[in-house]
Amino acid sequence: MRAHEAGALHAEVAEPPALPLRPPADLDSLAPHVWPATARRGPDGEIRVGGVDLRAVAAEFGTPCYVIDETDFRSRCRRWRTAFEGATVYYAAKALLTLGIARWVADEQLGLDVCTGDELAVALRAGVDPARIVFHGNNKSDAELRTALQAGVGRIVIDAFAELRRLAALGAELGVRPDVLIRVTVGVEAHTHEFIATAHEDQKFGFSLAGGQALAAVTEALGATSLRLVGLHSHIGSQIFDTAGFEVAAHRVVGLLRTIRDQHGIELPELNLGGGVGVAYTADDDPVDVAEFAAQVRAIVERECAAAGLAVPRLAVEPGRAIAGPPVLTVYRVGTVKPVDLGGGFVRTYVSVDGGMSDNIRAALYDAAYTCALANRRAAGEPILARVVGKHCEAGDIVVRDTFVSADIQDGDLLAVPVTGAYCRSLASNYNYLGRPPLVAVRDGRARLLVRRETIDDLLRLDLGDDLNRGECTASEDTPPDTRTHDRAGVRSGAAEPAE
Repeated sequence: MRAHEAGALHAEVAEPPALPLRPPADLDSLAPHVWPATARRGPDGEIRVGGVDLRAVAAEFGTPCYVIDETDFRSRCRRWRTAFEGATVYYAAKALLTLGIARWVADEQLGLDVCTGDELAVALRAGVDPARIVFHGNNKSDAELRTALQAGVGRIVIDAFAELRRLAALGAELGVRPDVLIRVTVGVEAHTHEFIATAHEDQKFGFSLAGGQALAAVTEALGATSLRLVGLHSHIGSQIFDTAGFEVAAHRVVGLLRTIRDQHGIELPELNLGGGVGVAYTADDDPVDVAEFAAQVRAIVERECAAAGLAVPRLAVEPGRAIAGPPVLTVYRVGTVKPVDLGGGFVRTYVSVDGGMSDNIRAALYDAAYTCALANRRAAGEPILARVVGKHCEAGDIVVRDTFVSADIQDGDLLAVPVTGAYCRSLASNYNYLGRPPLVAVRDGRARLLVRRETIDDLLRLDLGDDLNRGECTASEDTPPDTRTHDRAGVRSGAAEPAE
């Protein structure tokens, strides 16, 4: 499947996405495997999460608004830690990262997976133990690598020969010897969207097994006295519902571990299989249970190692979506409701909300499927075919492509869209000059801000206008980009600000 800016009908697909043929039996039902764990209907039909009425959240914090079920998020962290007892679980920060989220992750004794210097800066500011951080990225700058080395980051995943050499030089310069892993591209086509499949050969991440590139990287890393090679890393993609791809990946990575032993006489002690476990976005999705997934992955690795005559390495995994996705929903306020005659007796009602692709780009980017429900009351009308769309000046500004809503939906209603924790805020933009929504945590009947809403003043504060003399910038045209003073969180001239 290939995404197209003009929509799915223009993409290289066999047919457009199928419309739901039958309306749901109950428009007010909240499928427990889709909605946050504490989501319930209240006495007036309103949705409550963490014991908090979403009507009250909308009144206090405005809409659109991300709402995160703290109890659900922490519970998912614990389930992953328990399922992979004896292994290392790193939460993938790219899914959803704030100071508060980083602290929850640390509280629940998970490590943190970061992929930029700024994500690292947030983690350090939040007080995350740097030894429990793994640093990814296909284009790490010298400044980012230096910051990671100075902070004492626990693992650095090497993604290219040039990076390997720069990191070795920096380690020698600073007198440190970091633990590193080699990222291996194993040639597995995960059953997922092309843009989130990451282990096939023709993409930007890692060293390919084909032609011996990965083995050559291992050999060079072992010869670098300022690096300590501790293992291999593999990641096959995202939103994966079975372990078949992991089985093929494990077979190929363990095969490389055996080759390393045979050629270099050492057995690397660690194997990181990445993340990618899928979650349910609609009631029809059936993701694997984390305990079952962990048992299957362990069995696969043990079997492959036994066949290769290797000791089983310490495993590591990097869940992001599986932890952050389901605990979050987005609350929108309905605006224009417009029926459109599609011909042949079909009418689709377009329900416009006050957000859209600026707070959730996934439907436009990946054709991602979502569901929704009235959040302020029960449905009182018959189910009608609908498409929930945003307020942006784009035909592709779609939040829920195909769904059913109550025929009495109207301006002012609240609509909740579940499973918006993973990547929605991370990928959010200011398109059409909309400020990014706030993130509100709910727990035990209380709501509190984790991140406030962006305002137009926030956006204009960065705009220097047409008079360059009115702005202040310490960089000159001759200053190398990595050493310019800038105000990104925690990174100034390549150094992280101290943790609080």
